[in-house]
Amino acid sequence: MSTPVQQTSPRPSTATSVSARQRREQDGSRAAGPSGHAAEHAFLRFQSGVGNRAATAAVQRVRNATVERAPESAESSRPGTPDSFVTALSGSSESFVTALSGSSESFVTARPGTPDGHETSRPGTPETFETAREPEPETAREPETEAEETAAARSADELVKRAAELLDRFKKNLDPADNLAKGAQTPTSAGLGQAATAAGDGALKHDAAAAGTASGSWNLLTEVTGVVVNAYDSLKNLKDARKKRTGAAHHTAGKKARTKGADAVVGTASSGGYGAAVAKEATKVQAAADAATAAEVSGIFSAVTGLWKGARAAGKVGGATRKYRRIKQLGDPGAVHEELLARLREESDQAEQRVDAAFARLNAVREAGRGRPPREWYPAAEAAFDAIREEYERAGSAAAAHRRAVQDTEALSGTTKYAKKKQLAKIGKETVGGVVGEPAKAAGGIVAAVTAAGVLGSNPGGWIAAAVGAGLILGVAGYKAGRAATKRYEEVRHPERWAPEGEQPEDAWSRKDSLKHALKIWKKVSKGERQAMARKIYGLAAGPDIPGSADTTPEIRQSARELLVALKAGPAQHKLEPEAWAESLNDPEKTAGWVKEIAEQLASG
Repeated sequence: MSTPVQQTSPRPSTATSVSARQRREQDGSRAAGPSGHAAEHAFLRFQSGVGNRAATAAVQRVRNATVERAPESAESSRPGTPDSFVTALSGSSESFVTALSGSSESFVTARPGTPDGHETSRPGTPETFETAREPEPETAREPETEAEETAAARSADELVKRAAELLDRFKKNLDPADNLAKGAQTPTSAGLGQAATAAGDGALKHDAAAAGTASGSWNLLTEVTGVVVNAYDSLKNLKDARKKRTGAAHHTAGKKARTKGADAVVGTASSGGYGAAVAKEATKVQAAADAATAAEVSGIFSAVTGLWKGARAAGKVGGATRKYRRIKQLGDPGAVHEELLARLREESDQAEQRVDAAFARLNAVREAGRGRPPREWYPAAEAAFDAIREEYERAGSAAAAHRRAVQDTEALSGTTKYAKKKQLAKIGKETVGGVVGEPAKAAGGIVAAVTAAGVLGSNPGGWIAAAVGAGLILGVAGYKAGRAATKRYEEVRHPERWAPEGEQPEDAWSRKDSLKHALKIWKKVSKGERQAMARKIYGLAAGPDIPGSADTTPEIRQSARELLVALKAGPAQHKLEPEAWAESLNDPEKTAGWVKEIAEQLASG
């Protein structure tokens, strides 16, 4: 709000005012002509009535409105003066008068109760300026507001992502001790508890229950952390799948969203089971009267979660088995493309024979030209030499095509064998750890529920069954951890083994640093054998516009695409027509998404 104009000098005399007014009128007549006198007089009256600051705001508003109706004149006077204001109005005095008094958007709004509709407050009063000022249009603030909201949302997403990464790392650090607790400490505590119950040793029974409480608490912490991480991954991948409605990236994200979502649900049930187990062991520690009830509840939870995990593992085994059969039905690429290789070999041999024949013709021309002038035999020799050059080029192309077909066939054969090996390994791990190990733990829970004396109580059958299941699960977990550590070691110790073709491998790490990297259990292998095989499969199946794939024969390219279909990365899974699916394989911008998709399908069932 403007403040009243402070007049520090006495009012000028009448003669001085008249002289100043005459000079302004003369300047105005030179700038705007006769039609500008009325507008200038109106402006002066208006300025004396509302004050300088309010008058300047009025001038600016009317000038802006005028510029919107007509292009701004190139001969405009200096901004901020009455002359420039008159020039902006294009000489129209009526427009200024109308803008000041008759328009609904007038700068000065008539005060209620005045007969002539003029403002009665003294110049520069707060009421005058509040009436004159209009709120700033909301549309002018919308872009800035949207940008701020977008930045705030992006910052929040980054914080959530960072928190999820830290939780994932924390969970992976808990896993080794969690596996030992499940596979070693819990069965050991069970055996000691059973022996103490049989012998009536209260102290040993108390110690065994305390150890069971500790292992159960660790299991519960690990499982709850995993639930949070899996839930976040599921939501994130679900969002990515909705954003990319078709293609390899859509299928990869959608499959991961479903898998992580199922992991979160199963983990929630397991958390309940571990919570019940902790409660059961705590009642034993405190020698509570409701220990049998707690053991029964824990046994029910253990049985349900074990059977659920076993059923899920059986589903994974079934998926891997079906995928293995589909890959096996494709046959050995060497046998499938035997005729192709034979035909290309024959073409290469025939091209070499034509080269030999061209040499023979050149030698014959030279022999026939002995003792004769060069002009008689040189044209024939030159033609024979040109024929040799052409045959050489054809022979080189034919030989290169045969060599490339042989290399591609060997590469396709190697990737096919690797894909089958991965499915067999998955079948074995899921069978031992899931189909057999989890139901064995469930059997212990069933015994606990039936006897109501606790799996780790007087009945040895329950804890023995649970120990067998836990041992199998621990063995599979140990195998996975060992394989992962070996792959982490190799990717930095021997980076040249699985480096992309045509790229300079990174420098190898020292043995000490490689061992340190291998022990970073939260690190994922990003440059291992599976990623290299995925790049090979994509290179064979990709279109001619992809670097390095232009010389692949159509027959081998088709076989590689059939392998993709067998791996469940075909048009049906990507929600694309076959033509669009083939075009996506020929798009260089989708290379990274395709390699990631193939790597995921090689690892899953």
